[in-house]
Amino acid sequence: MNPRPDAHYDVVVAGSGAAGLAAAITARLRGLSVLVVEKTDRYGGSTALSGGAVWVPGNFHLDRAGIADTGDKARAYLDATVGDRVPRARTDAYLRHGPRMVREFHDRTEVRFMYTPGYPDYFPEAQGGMAQGRSVEPCIVDFRLLGELGREMRRAGLPTYGLTMTSYDFRFLNMAGRTWAGRRASVRVGMRALGALAAGRRPLSLGEALIARMRLSLHRLGGDLWLSAPLTGLVTDASGRVAGVRVLRGGREVTVGAGGGVVLASGGFSHDQALREKHLPAPTSTDWTHASPEQTGDALRLGEELGAATDLLDRVWGAPSLCPPGERPFFLVADRGVPGMVIVNGAGERYANEALPYHAFVDRMYAADRPEAPTVPSWLVLDARAKSRYLFAGLLPGQPFPKRWLESGFLKKAATLEELARQTAAPGLPAAVARFNGFAERGRDEDFGRGDSVYDRYYGDPTLPNPNLAPIAKGPFYALPVHPGDIGTKGGLVTDGDGRVLREDATAVEGLYASGNCSAAVMGETYPGPGATIGPAMAFSWAAVNAIARDREEGAGQDSLPS
Repeated sequence: MNPRPDAHYDVVVAGSGAAGLAAAITARLRGLSVLVVEKTDRYGGSTALSGGAVWVPGNFHLDRAGIADTGDKARAYLDATVGDRVPRARTDAYLRHGPRMVREFHDRTEVRFMYTPGYPDYFPEAQGGMAQGRSVEPCIVDFRLLGELGREMRRAGLPTYGLTMTSYDFRFLNMAGRTWAGRRASVRVGMRALGALAAGRRPLSLGEALIARMRLSLHRLGGDLWLSAPLTGLVTDASGRVAGVRVLRGGREVTVGAGGGVVLASGGFSHDQALREKHLPAPTSTDWTHASPEQTGDALRLGEELGAATDLLDRVWGAPSLCPPGERPFFLVADRGVPGMVIVNGAGERYANEALPYHAFVDRMYAADRPEAPTVPSWLVLDARAKSRYLFAGLLPGQPFPKRWLESGFLKKAATLEELARQTAAPGLPAAVARFNGFAERGRDEDFGRGDSVYDRYYGDPTLPNPNLAPIAKGPFYALPVHPGDIGTKGGLVTDGDGRVLREDATAVEGLYASGNCSAAVMGETYPGPGATIGPAMAFSWAAVNAIARDREEGAGQDSLPS
């Protein structure tokens, strides 16, 4: 017999990142009562730590920008990238749900996006790929609008030197010392900071802006959110339907009824070393993840207990990273596109196009790993000229590397490449750099095609014949270890096109839905464009709650716990 619940809602959502908040907002838009339970003492999840971009083909912002995207073009691109790794019905559902979600949130909530001009799909040369990109990013918002709610928001703590910048700004700021576009971006961002200071505003951008806008929307719509309330169990009725949750709150376990359904949106298992070792390629470590704290696979375990099918558990959203001892990992995005830099394995050999999309680069790290030439870690090598010209590892052009990096041995520094090879125990490094320098002089990477793709060139130096190539010739030379980090695991519970959790026989676990990184990614084994994590997370949460609302309208999903 089920216990009498301590509280009762139409919908209960586990997790407060973009997936969880999208589900809760949609519930309120449909007139359903909703509770979000968050395991940690901060809302926002990994979304708050991210760039906040949303990759949704065919969204109305693209139409406004004159971007000629079509359903057929988007389908061709997903066929070329995701392929048949994910059922077509599910990718079709995403192409259908995504634009409608973006439109409704724009019209009925505080969530606002803007097109990011020229930020390409990650494989723009593939069939259906778009060099001008499909991504939108959150509009800047004033943190003050949150009032007291702001105290509980997870903050990114990015090295922005007090400036508020969008991803569009960052592209040009990376070249502030090289191009007029970069200098104009510097002035624009600086004037924004001065204007905010004069007016007393506290502008937020990127993932923080998205979470702030979503939390503000939920607050104004009247949804509830409990912090420090980890999910401890799912409650089922006599028919096996999920009818509520058990939550640890204030030191005791409470039961919350969910008349319409439960939406799991609590992230993956990036912070559980045992699950990483069980499922992910070796070596692997929780020290390499950028996911928000306490993502330890709770939703995965609870779903499996009810017989849910799982998929893609061996995959992560890859993020090549620097991991200084005792510090947060640094995600190498633009840094791998700058000239005057290579990445080599333990033998000192190049093994990939360094400017590959980050997810693809991590895949390549594992694929190229050999006992005699390990790639985990790899060595990123750059010269003094590259260090003086470009932003790198969050440091301004010419800004010295932290002294503690050198003293700890994390950073290697040498007057010659031969000495750097000795320090890194990578004997082939001088020869690899000499070969690379020949390619740089000729403007064509004959080994790996660095600079051939529009995506490569997005973060390159447009003043050079090949924006991604320049000789590594001016000492001192530096080397830093690169690890195959992640922004989250991408495997989890299998769902249908409306976010329903499925068993191995494709039947639904009634009353249970999942979205975000606790569900098996609709993007399969790849990562088609900027925001291909958050976009599906929001779209399938929106779809899941729409399905709950439809079921309740049709008389299904009646309250099965006493209220």
